[in-house]
This record gives sequence, C-alpha cells and structure tokens, in this order.
Amino acid sequence: MAEEELSKDPSAMARLLYSYRNVVNGFAARVTEEEVYEMTKKDWFVKAIPEKTYKLMTTHTPQMLGLTGKAFHGGMWNRSNMGEGIIIGVLDDGICPGHPSFDATGMPPPPAKWKGRCDFNSSVCNNKLIGARSFYESAKWKWRGIDDPVLPVNEGSHGTHTSSTAAGAFVPGANVMGNGLGTAAGMAPRAHIALYQVCFRENCDRDDILAALDDAVEEGVDVLSLSLGDDEAGDFAYDPIAVGGYTAIMKGVFVSAAGGNMGPDPATVANEAPWLLTVAAGTTDRRFVATVKLGNGVELDGESLFQPKNFLSVQRPLVRDIGDGTCSDERILTPQYVGGKIVVCDGGGNLTALQKGEKLRNGGAAVMIIVTLKVFGSVIQPKAHALPTLQVVYTTGQKIKAYMNSTDNPTAELILKGTVLGNRKSPVVAAFSSRGPSKQNQGILKPDITGPGVNIIAGVPKPAGLMTPPNPLAAKFDIMSGTSMATPHLSGIAAVIKKAHPTWSPAAIKSALMTTADTLDHRRMPIADQSGYPTNLLALGAGFVNPMKALSPGLVYNLTAVDYIPYLCGLGYSDHEINSIIHPLAPVSCKQLTVVEQKDLNYPSITAFLDREPYSVNVSRAVTNVGRGRAVYVAKVEVPRTLSVTVTPDTLRFKKVNQVKAFTVTIRSVGGRMKAGIAEGQLKWVSPKNVVRSPILVSAKKFVQDNSTTAHLSH
Repeated sequence: MAEEELSKDPSAMARLLYSYRNVVNGFAARVTEEEVYEMTKKDWFVKAIPEKTYKLMTTHTPQMLGLTGKAFHGGMWNRSNMGEGIIIGVLDDGICPGHPSFDATGMPPPPAKWKGRCDFNSSVCNNKLIGARSFYESAKWKWRGIDDPVLPVNEGSHGTHTSSTAAGAFVPGANVMGNGLGTAAGMAPRAHIALYQVCFRENCDRDDILAALDDAVEEGVDVLSLSLGDDEAGDFAYDPIAVGGYTAIMKGVFVSAAGGNMGPDPATVANEAPWLLTVAAGTTDRRFVATVKLGNGVELDGESLFQPKNFLSVQRPLVRDIGDGTCSDERILTPQYVGGKIVVCDGGGNLTALQKGEKLRNGGAAVMIIVTLKVFGSVIQPKAHALPTLQVVYTTGQKIKAYMNSTDNPTAELILKGTVLGNRKSPVVAAFSSRGPSKQNQGILKPDITGPGVNIIAGVPKPAGLMTPPNPLAAKFDIMSGTSMATPHLSGIAAVIKKAHPTWSPAAIKSALMTTADTLDHRRMPIADQSGYPTNLLALGAGFVNPMKALSPGLVYNLTAVDYIPYLCGLGYSDHEINSIIHPLAPVSCKQLTVVEQKDLNYPSITAFLDREPYSVNVSRAVTNVGRGRAVYVAKVEVPRTLSVTVTPDTLRFKKVNQVKAFTVTIRSVGGRMKAGIAEGQLKWVSPKNVVRSPILVSAKKFVQDNSTTAHLSH
C-alpha cells in the first residue's frame, strides 16, 4: 500500500531505494522526520527504522584443520566433494574478478535453483564466481557527487580475501612476500561464490545490507558469510543482520557472522542473535620467524613478513626513538640518527606501523623492530614493511630495552628464518576478538565458536605492503587478521557439511560445529588467550573448530525457525516486534504460546544464572540422533566442586536415525549461594564412536550490561 501511494508521486519514487520482499515486508526510502510522522497515521504503517552504518570486521588452514588429511579416507574434502554445488553468498565490499582464486577450471555450472545474476560483462563471472552485485543506493545518497559509485570489480581487498577464504579455487605457489609458500584454497574449493557488495569506503549501510540479504535468499544461496556488523546494533527487531538472518534460516540458509574486533573488553560481541553462528578469531600454528641476536649473545624470536634473500645479517648499532618511543616524530627519523642502524619502535603513536617503516627507510635505517602493545599479548600480526622488520611481543621488547640500558654501545643482528609450521602453543584466542557476554540475550553463550582469524593468507587485488612483491603470485595474496577472516572459514566448512548432509537444518550444522570443537591446543593443554592463561568461554565459545569431527557429530541440538518465536517472547519482545522479525503469514501472539526461557532454548551450549534461592536451576534440552541407527550415549559432567550438576536421564538409548531424546540438566550451587563470578564446565554425551560436548557457563548473577563500547569491525 505504501509503495502504491509513493508511485503516485514521481518525486517520492525518486527517493525510493529498495523494495524488500523476503527478509521484511517494507521498503527503504529517503524521508524527512515530518514525513515519517505523517506515515504513522496510515493504516499500513508498522514502524520506521533510521539508517545506520555498519563496519567491515589461505595456504595452510585447510591442512591445519584436517580438510586435506589422510584420516577418514582422505580428509573432509574427500568425504564431501569439497562443497560442490553449494552456493556461498558473501556480503562485503568489492571483489577482484579474474583473480586466480576465482578460476572456474573444472567447475560445473551452478545448480538450476540459482536465480542470481552478474551485473557486469560476461568475462567477470564464471562457474566459480557466479554472481556479483552492488547495492549502492544508500551510498549514492550519502556521498553526493558520486554519480557512478565503485562497482564490485577490481576493488575490495576485504571482499576478495573473505570470498577466497570461504571457497577459493586451488592456486599452487601462493605466497605473501615469498613467505607461506603453498597451494591456496578456500574451505569449500568446489563451492560457488556470489558476491553482494554492501560496503563502500569501509562503511556498510543498513538499507543495503537488508536489500542484499533479501535478494540473496531469493536467488538461492545455501550459506551466507557476513564479515561485518555492529556491537551496538541493539534489539534484534532493528538489526538487519538479525532480521535478514532469521529469514535466511527459515529458508534453510546457514548464516555465519563475525563476532567483532573490540576485544579483549567484555560485552563487546556483535551479531548476537542465536540463529546466527557468531565467530571469534584465533591463531594458526604458522609463524614467519625472525630472530634478533643482541650484542650480549641473547637471541629473541619475533615475526617478519618481509624477508629479502639478499639481506646481510651482521651486528649493527641498536637505537631507540628518543621521543615518545613510537617513531612517530619525523624530526628524529634522520640519517644522522637512524642511518644504517636497527631502530626499536613502540607500537601506537600517530603513524601506522607501515608508515613508520616507510619513514625509517627514507631515513636510511637498516632494520626496524616494532614492540607490540601489551594488550595484544602473544599475538603478532606482521606486515610487509618497507624495510626488514622484526615484530616482537611486549615482553620481548622489554628484554631488548633492558639490554640497551645495560651498555653504552648496544648492537643487534637480525636473522631471518622464514616460514615455520607447528607452533604447539596454537591456537590462541586473539586479543582483538570480541568477548561475551551477549547484551541482547545474556542466557545464550556468545561467541559460539572460534576459527582461524590471525595472519590468514588469501586473495587480494594487490597486497597492502610497501615492498615490491618478489614474484607474480605474491602480488595477488596478502595476510589479514580479524573475525572477518575467521568467519569465512566457518562459512566454507558449513558449506562442506551441508554438501555431505543436505537435509540438515542450519541449527543442526551449527550444533555439529559447536559440539565437536576443540578446547585443547596442540600441546593438549587448555586453549589460552593472548596473555597465556586458559581462555574462558566468553572468549572461546564452544571451542576451536574441528571440521573432521563436525562431519560426524553423532547427536545434534536441532531447532526450526518457529522454535525461536517463544524464545523471543521470553526475551520480552512485543507481538509487534516479533512479527516484524519473522513476518509470518498470520500474526503471532505471545499470549497464545508457551514462553521459552533463554536457558531452555535447545542450544548446543548451556548458560545458567544462580541468582536466587534455592540457587538451583533446571535446563531442558533434546538431542537428535544423526549417527548410527542404534546407539547408546552416557552423560559425563565436568564442573568445579562449587557446582553440582545432575543429568536426567543420564543414559540415552537410540534405536534409529533422527530419533529425538529429551533430558534435563539440574545445576545447583554447593554450600548455599554461589560466590560472585562465573564457573565453567561441560556436559559430554559419550558413546563408543562420538563425544558430543556442550560447554556450561554458570554465573552467580545476571551479567552487567555495558553499552559504552562501540564495535568497529575491520580486518
């Protein structure tokens, strides 16, 4: 009705941006506050949501994650045909067509259900990159003077990187500045890619996101990969990713979304809706190692991405920035002070690390050492600097400075060691990875899972470093870090699982990923955070993804789109708001439903609050047998001594596939009221073939909300 009225006024139609058909019933247009007020008087008016801007948030990870391993008859790829026939929709900035990661050699045509299109000439899209569309209506209004906004061709390092991580083709010889040499491939190398450009100049507008989700669902994507978001998105009813994501899962589309890069502060996680897979970022076991050998003979390791073959490793004078330590004052970066020397720079300041390297090279410095900020802990993110550069963690930097203070003539030597695999302390949850608890639904553990998101090698139009790439393929790959990089890993893995199990719901795939995730690092010790201490569930989620185990989880916690409705009622959403999220054929009324509390949503993780007497809570769950027809699972609970957990029944006997069994978990505080803080544990359903693990998070009180932090999701 609204659009019919608009059509009567040509000037009004000129302001119409989008007409939505799937994720919401409505439209996007440029209107004044007075016009909104007049619309509220119409009988067709439901609500008006103001525009909001969201932010953007490999050669080794397939091997590291077991996709290519020999176990189970050749690894996960061999068991699922690498996701062939699955369509992954990527919402991001632009993409670089013609990149070798999007080569279509040997790729079959997209499935007949595909209704999408390529908005460019036929040479841009192929059987790998089957769709490329640009949603720039909001951008046109925001940046007046741009008559023809940048289209998603030959642009978009971020979008090219995420797309190739999810489903890039095999590219032998891929490398970054000569390091990390190997065959690049996405997680689902036989899957198709459809790129929806919704981000321009690193800004992603609500209207464009909603329009892209609307079209992607209609056009037939199977998986959506969203490396963007906002940790202040607010209520689900006003968040386009939550609203669009709900419609997607209602149509059977799996949605993977970035958790955000505002860690390690608590309550910063983005994309909190329980129907989304919210992804945190961790390290891989690969490092680009270099060593500084101090004049006293002590050797300290760090990382260096630019490692020229002709570099001369000799002892050189070692100096520090005599200003604020950050090498941001160009007045001291002169040949007289830094020429031929190794210069130590602290992180931070008003220049980026790449800019510091450029200034030092111009000043004649031989080597730069960057001391990472303390907050980043053990995680280093090397770049292709303009001169040989060693990046070291904060504690190593203090050792270097202590040596410099111990002598009048400090010297050092840089020794380049190349790419080293097998770091046993990996994975580590990155400091930047946003932490829970969720602000919108505290009774649901977020983030859900952790994936590789630090120093990921994938395709780009051109690398961001300042040095000339040493070989042709080095000019087409770069490393990036962020939950933006972790998200397409999970999107691609989900595509492979969907290919292997085409009847599984998005919730079943999500459960498979979460209940099989790893909680131990390569040393078989608890996964640590950036400080070296065991990380908590609010940072790690269920664990670090294990694709091979996820392919055969045994049991899953299943949910349909309809199951989330009584949960939304339990969150206190009004009928009006709920209907705006789910836009059903007939209006839904919470009064006619049995409300489901957050703790009882059939989720793969368990969160409980012991904030009132008798300091005991019952949690309901049900699991579906997706493994062997006949199977017996026994409950095993691991919790601190301050808690008592009982599972009823404690044995589940299945006679056939898809059989569902319900159970109750009773969580009690031992010795009266639980002390302040949180306690963590896990429930395992154990059979001879499978271990189905659910993390348990228990708090003495409801989490304190902190709405002061804004998330800017960027790589």
